[in-house]
Amino acid sequence: MMVLVTYDVSVTDDGGQRRLRRVAKVCKNYGQRVQKSVFECVVDPAQYIELKGQLDSIINKKLDSLRFYHLGANWQHRVEHLGVNSALDLERDTLIL
Repeated sequence: MMVLVTYDVSVTDDGGQRRLRRVAKVCKNYGQRVQKSVFECVVDPAQYIELKGQLDSIINKKLDSLRFYHLGANWQHRVEHLGVNSALDLERDTLIL
């Protein structure tokens, strides 16, 4: 299933920059960045629980915000892109590092 993860991490307090980097790093482990604070993650239900749990343990719930948009298995028909830097198809394209 495709889950769109968006976040807003306050960087005005001590530790904010570190939380921001940690949130981005966790998201990168599960998907691809499509905008500065937006990741597309193709995950199964167990991976989603892991992802959500890791992010929940990082953020400061009084200052930061996470949003998860569940686009499901048929997400290709729900995502439209205009402009530069089109994203990879996470189920079709292969990355070799």
